[in-house]
Amino acid sequence: MKSSLRIVTRPDLDGIVCALLIREYFGSDLPVLWTEPGEIENDRVEIEEGDIIANLPYHKNCLMWFDHHQTNRTDKKFDGKFELAPSAAGIIFNYYKDKIDPKFTELVKETDRIDSAKLNESEVLNPSISPYFMLSLTVKSGRNSDSPYWDHVLGLLGKMGIHDVLNDEIVSKRVNIEIEESEKYRAFLINHTKVDNSVSVTDFRGIIPAPSGNRFLVFSLFPETIVNVKIRNGYDKNMIIVSVGHSIFNRKCKVHCGRLVAKCGGGGHFGAGSCSFPVEGSEKKIEFIIETLRKNKEIS
Repeated sequence: MKSSLRIVTRPDLDGIVCALLIREYFGSDLPVLWTEPGEIENDRVEIEEGDIIANLPYHKNCLMWFDHHQTNRTDKKFDGKFELAPSAAGIIFNYYKDKIDPKFTELVKETDRIDSAKLNESEVLNPSISPYFMLSLTVKSGRNSDSPYWDHVLGLLGKMGIHDVLNDEIVSKRVNIEIEESEKYRAFLINHTKVDNSVSVTDFRGIIPAPSGNRFLVFSLFPETIVNVKIRNGYDKNMIIVSVGHSIFNRKCKVHCGRLVAKCGGGGHFGAGSCSFPVEGSEKKIEFIIETLRKNKEIS
């Protein structure tokens, strides 16, 4: 295995800020591998001995590891830091607090707020009033073909403030696309979501690529619900991806999402989690997830 340093993180705002802070400490030339939790959990990505993993599950080959997802906790010894915290970026910022420029304090605080879903309904319905949240909506997990954009945002955040980032030509174009697509996503949610007691179930199977957008919008559209289940096809046509998230406006769900999806091979936090599994046999797992949420009881 190679021993040169490399950052391995996921393509969301928290992952990008993690990469930025690691680069601030180790050097701005560190390459970044963008990947998803399932890719590590299922050994579909090679982790090398010089890799610094952030905001993703632990891997025994890594040099260092930083994470905050409860279901990723490990008893194995490692260099780095695991902590139940609003964001992985916040953990890294505090870990290297004497070595990282305090100018990133606001960026980290906003990342904490967004990753832990401390948003109000006005922001969800009109993201343009919240610059960091607006930027986060343009950074979507997906195929690696989008990695140049993730790299671009990473580079900008290291050099300029949020308003200059949003005014960047490439980012501004993404923001405009996001705003234009928001109504289409709203329509997809309305047409493909059913309410089962206090659970909203959004089923995007068969729509390729699956619609993507503001993950909190469904809670404004279905305010009577306390949790959402989103089902979609994986990048591999033989796989299904299921995401579960508590409503951020009707916080009555008692089910630990991370523990729930861990029973199906996934992971996450109390308020959100995701898992992937083969299409074959998927109906039983989906029904198990929905039925558990319908009961709304704490699980171990």
